[in-house]
Amino acid sequence: MSSSLDGVDSRVEPGHDEGSRDILDLDRLRAAPLVRDPFDFVIVEEFLRREALMPLAADFPDIRRHGSYPVDTLAYGPAFARLVAALTGTELRHAIEEKFGIDLSGRPTLLTVRGRSDAKDGHIHTDSASKIITLLLYMNPVWESAEGRLRLLRGPDDLEDYAVEVAPSAGTMLAFRCTERSFHGHRAHIGQRRSLQLNWVTEPAVVRRELGRHRWSARLKALNPFARTAPVASL
Repeated sequence: MSSSLDGVDSRVEPGHDEGSRDILDLDRLRAAPLVRDPFDFVIVEEFLRREALMPLAADFPDIRRHGSYPVDTLAYGPAFARLVAALTGTELRHAIEEKFGIDLSGRPTLLTVRGRSDAKDGHIHTDSASKIITLLLYMNPVWESAEGRLRLLRGPDDLEDYAVEVAPSAGTMLAFRCTERSFHGHRAHIGQRRSLQLNWVTEPAVVRRELGRHRWSARLKALNPFARTAPVASL
């Protein structure tokens, strides 16, 4: 697969997001309130346009193991490629900047994909200080399980002390500001749990480090699916 030091797939032309409005409902993002308790976040249901859901589900990468995979290491179809372009393009960045009152120009992005979760995923954590904004986009057609629903927490110790719970249903988007207070986690779920995670980060070195870590973990799991690697938190 092709690679990019900016953390996005070099098969997708950077900033080539003319069709983003055909996939992303940016007006819903602009209209959604920014909630500040327990930390800054916004939730947008039906962020993916309905007509885009079936092609995106069909073109989603075939990921058969748990873990987080850099998008450029995966095989996928043209509809998913258009989603990658829309997520890493300027229109979405401008909408996020407006929502959070932040300047992300010149900030690198990192895009990873998950297909499955296991019992080790979901522990309470905050994202690293090198991440500025985390955006999660879920891709599961139906979600009836009580497990695997992301909880935005008031503190680091109690998964039941949460402000909101987000079902990872197809088209639901959550974005939050990464701070020392942005604790989140979910009850362990074993099975398919599809999502994309987009991060704006502080500098290119962060992208290189994170991509190296994810790729090393993916190679190790490919060689030995039972190998134990350092946990990478599921969102």
